[in-house]
Amino acid sequence: MPRGFRDRREAGRQLGQWLAHYAHRPDVIVLALPRGGVPVGAEVARALDAPLDVLVVRKLGVPGQEELAMGAIASAGAAGVVRVLNREVARLVPDVDAALERAAAVEGRELARRERVYRGDRPPPDVRGKTVLLVDDGLATGSTMLAAVGALRRLEPAHVVVAVPVGAAQTCATFRRVADACVCAIETTALHGVGRWFADFTQTTDGEVQEILAEAAGRPVPHAAAAVSMGAASS
Repeated sequence: MPRGFRDRREAGRQLGQWLAHYAHRPDVIVLALPRGGVPVGAEVARALDAPLDVLVVRKLGVPGQEELAMGAIASAGAAGVVRVLNREVARLVPDVDAALERAAAVEGRELARRERVYRGDRPPPDVRGKTVLLVDDGLATGSTMLAAVGALRRLEPAHVVVAVPVGAAQTCATFRRVADACVCAIETTALHGVGRWFADFTQTTDGEVQEILAEAAGRPVPHAAAAVSMGAASS
């Protein structure tokens, strides 16, 4: 593998060093993109002494090639759900409008489920007038992050900063125009997939996300999350 990171936690600690000038500021909040962005965001939030929450985003995959995004949707709280389109990909999809509607229906249900699982009865954080660090584990095409930025803009933050451990150079450049700032710890013209830059890129579970968010907020770990962690420890 190329020179990268041991796992998402290490990536978050390194990314936190790149973002050190945001530390100890009362106007800063870290919003991580579930699931893989959450362990990265947790380390960033810890390094900066900032609160941590999530912004739920779902990719709208091309039928039969679901890993290829023709767009994405993101939750903007009371402002509703934001949809963005990857025009370069979408123009290659037959009957793209119908394909988008089908994908949005499926992913919309999953988006709502994750909101319930991760947040429960807690309201989304108030980001109006704040500097928001949007964190994920990497940027490839950037479709999901683009939806996240679009959703976040509706909530009127003062500044939106996209921050990732690794990203495709062209995509990182795009987000320097889309967001107020973009920090890519490693920029490369040969990304070949975000997972390639991690020795351990094991999928993050819902239980782990719940556990991380509870720990960051100083709340008891939800029973379901605790059960997942105990099961993982015994396996």
